[in-house]
Amino acid sequence: MQPPHDFLKLVAKEAKVTLPSLGEYGIGMVFLPQNRAQRTECEKIFTRIVTEEGQRVLGWRTVPTNNTSLGATAKLSEPFVRQVFIKRNAKLSDDLAFERKLYVIRKLAEAEIRYSGNIPGGEFFYLPSLSFKTLVYKGMLLTTQLCEYYPDLSHPAMESALALVHSRFSTNTFPSWNRAHPYRYMAHNGEINTLRGNINWMHARQALFESELFGEDIKKILPIVRTDGSDSAMFDNCLELLVLAGRSLPHAVMMMIPEPWTKHESMSAEKKAFL
Repeated sequence: MQPPHDFLKLVAKEAKVTLPSLGEYGIGMVFLPQNRAQRTECEKIFTRIVTEEGQRVLGWRTVPTNNTSLGATAKLSEPFVRQVFIKRNAKLSDDLAFERKLYVIRKLAEAEIRYSGNIPGGEFFYLPSLSFKTLVYKGMLLTTQLCEYYPDLSHPAMESALALVHSRFSTNTFPSWNRAHPYRYMAHNGEINTLRGNINWMHARQALFESELFGEDIKKILPIVRTDGSDSAMFDNCLELLVLAGRSLPHAVMMMIPEPWTKHESMSAEKKAFL
């Protein structure tokens, strides 16, 4: 959904955090370990990375949750859910430049906390979203459990002009909280038959990446594809890169799912060349 600014202002104030105007802050939904000491360490590392990347953490908020309806498997891997608010550096005048910086922060935090193997409880660390324009509530939940688990969603101040709701269990990997849908840019129901080839191509190409928009930050976001995700999650890894590197969302999707063109007699030469 779009960040519900009035709601966030209200609940952030309760957490002693004062938010600037909409668009001037990023909002992260963060899955963390249940262990308090481990959680504190994860937040400390995350805050340091935000500072090193020229932004500022305004504060954290614990997201109210109610797990009474959850089954044993979901409870066993249930994370502690927090929201983090990040102040936008005034030098980032362009909206997408801020979105790219939040992406870089997330990738650096994932590498150091979740994937380094050095942080106790780091396997719980996951960001369903870190953005100034979208906010994702998700979990290892049935549709009927969603509003019960997240009381935020029933709050009278919770408003969004647009919201996407998607329900699916990962069928080719073990279901988990981070593999729940939607992902950061998409929700996708299908098996991707060309998955292994696409992952290999991305790994082969990423060492050669250059981007005027990312500049030196391009080196901080590797690897692009994290193979502990579902096939849809890995598709999403690639899609967000293409969009943040400057392409429109429809352009990026057409690149990733090109329609058949080789023997298409009525397709224009221009479109055929694009595909």
